[in-house]
Amino acid sequence: MSNALILAGFDAGQTHCRCKLSRWHNGTWQPLGEGQGSGVSHLQASGGETRFMEALRSSLQAANPDGLEITAAAVGASGVEQGTALQNRARDLLSASLELPKKHCVATGDERTALRGAFPNDAGVVLISGTGMIVVGRNDRGLETRCGGWGWQLDGAGAAFDLGHQGLQLSLRMADGRLPDGPLRKQLWQVLGCRTATDVKAFVVQPDYQPAQLAQLAPLVCAAAEAGNVEAAAILDRSGDALAEAAQAVASTLGLTKPKLCARGGALQNLAPLQQAVDTSLRRRQVDARWDERSGDACDGALTLALESC
Repeated sequence: MSNALILAGFDAGQTHCRCKLSRWHNGTWQPLGEGQGSGVSHLQASGGETRFMEALRSSLQAANPDGLEITAAAVGASGVEQGTALQNRARDLLSASLELPKKHCVATGDERTALRGAFPNDAGVVLISGTGMIVVGRNDRGLETRCGGWGWQLDGAGAAFDLGHQGLQLSLRMADGRLPDGPLRKQLWQVLGCRTATDVKAFVVQPDYQPAQLAQLAPLVCAAAEAGNVEAAAILDRSGDALAEAAQAVASTLGLTKPKLCARGGALQNLAPLQQAVDTSLRRRQVDARWDERSGDACDGALTLALESC
């Protein structure tokens, strides 16, 4: 490995792609630049490969306006599952976009780069709860595993989407008279621009319906739970337990008896009642875990993976 390397790390999201450029010199990182470019879609979606390459190029240009020569690069993107043909295709596209040898290119899921950003060389478990959810971890031997994250149609419990979805289901029970009506129903419907239960039904069957539209309801459900709404509190408890269950499974698989936990994703980092619900469930499950503040993000994790490819 050369003593001075210039590396690029990408966090490819659907809204935008971020890039960090850094020099590895004498065992330390020297930041060179950061930039943001266009977003990606799933590689197998129509136009997915073109969007992926454009996101890489545009974010690198923003981070590296002087055109410094890059030694290696890594990208984390949603839907790039470990050990699949799609992972190889993403690596090939990264290589082509940056004109780098494939052996110096790494492509993986954004949950893996988040893990290595938080725990670059040590053991730990990262709980990610944004619109969707996934839990990933690694042990001291470098073995990694994941739990959850199989998409909102199948496995969204613990995510902001699921909080909003359950809240909307609760609102329909209120509207039907199965439960007493309350302010939460009106608040949820107002955000979605709905006035009746029929409007709600029509909303969720629109062709352009997206999980993120229900994820934005999660803070209202949390606020209702804190205000004493018993049904909303039950939703919060179920979501917290789902995340705790996944964390316990990851820790058990990796042999981590006292796992260090790191929170990532807008829901878990911004909705304090959700993290409290996770804590409560972990104690109930007798998992001896502690939260560990880690500053490294997914771009930092990608830089670590790029360095390992050199």
